[in-house]
Amino acid sequence: MTQPKPPLKVLVAPLDWGLGHATRCIPIIRQLLLNGYNVTLAGEGKSAMLLQSNFPELNMLPLKGYNITYSKTGAGFVFRILTQIPKILNAIRNERNWLKQIQKKHSFNFVISDNRYGLKIDGLHSIIMTHQLQILSGTGTLADKIMLRLHKKVLEKFDTCWVVDNEGDNNLGGKLAHPKLVPSNATYIGLQSQFTKKPHPQQSSDNNQILILLSGPEPMRTLLEEKLLTQIGTLTGYHFHLVAGNPSGNKPENLPAHLDYYTHLNAEKLGIIIEQCGLVICRSGYSTLMDLAALDKKALLIPTPGQTEQLYLGKKLMTDNRCYCVEQNKIDLSVDIPKALTYPGIFAKQDQKNLDAAVCRATKLAMGNGD
Repeated sequence: MTQPKPPLKVLVAPLDWGLGHATRCIPIIRQLLLNGYNVTLAGEGKSAMLLQSNFPELNMLPLKGYNITYSKTGAGFVFRILTQIPKILNAIRNERNWLKQIQKKHSFNFVISDNRYGLKIDGLHSIIMTHQLQILSGTGTLADKIMLRLHKKVLEKFDTCWVVDNEGDNNLGGKLAHPKLVPSNATYIGLQSQFTKKPHPQQSSDNNQILILLSGPEPMRTLLEEKLLTQIGTLTGYHFHLVAGNPSGNKPENLPAHLDYYTHLNAEKLGIIIEQCGLVICRSGYSTLMDLAALDKKALLIPTPGQTEQLYLGKKLMTDNRCYCVEQNKIDLSVDIPKALTYPGIFAKQDQKNLDAAVCRATKLAMGNGD
């Protein structure tokens, strides 16, 4: 009698840059589990806590993050990142050495890393996920062209590069995910939201119910929370739901009666609240935008100061007449909420067929049966 083959073992490890990399891994993990794979997670801090709240049954291996520190001002954001390049390179070396040791014990069939550039070793099929093939330097076209070529070479060191966007015109990332030069190993897997469909399609939204969805790195996350909390108190005509995106944080004291505050929520509970609300106030981070697209939600976008990617996406969506976007230092909720409600929101097709095909191909390649 033939013994059944053991399930393939897959390691999934998102970058610890805010929570967005972790949230977009949620549909990937769901698909792997649906296909019967043995999934192990890796990470630390808030992103690890988020994944554990969604998949409490899965094993979480401790993997140190990059622990990047950020400027409190947009003007110093790029400079602060550049000064930490040695720290980032050291983190990449450390995670490569970590993977070598972990692989000896677990014998994974393949690894999926979301923007972790060190998770590539010989003998293990390695997939890197990203939506940002074109890194915007913020210093001009020439620098962007150089960054594009350098990043392309780095991504091509992996066996496969999963691009988290739709291929063709119905895309979300614009030139970020669709530059002139695309890695030779790139596969577009479609938009990946933690919300694969509307959880309660029969439920109508209320324009007086407003969700504030905070995310991203500190100290910018806290600065925006504090700024919004000071304005919410006088806006008693709305009922606010604030999800702080801070799983390890505490609920502030003396909050107004028309505000419900949550340190964080898993995908199921967050989806229910989003469906109730007529507007979402949030960063223009890519993973957040994918969630909004999945649920056809209107949004008031506040890009993280200095983050060129978020500034580009926010401006693009406003130029396309999809969402209202405002700079953090100019936010006035009493004015901006009514304006944002006049925009239709983000509409982008959610299709899991590309992800299904990518997972199947990764399986064949990992088993040595690919073309």
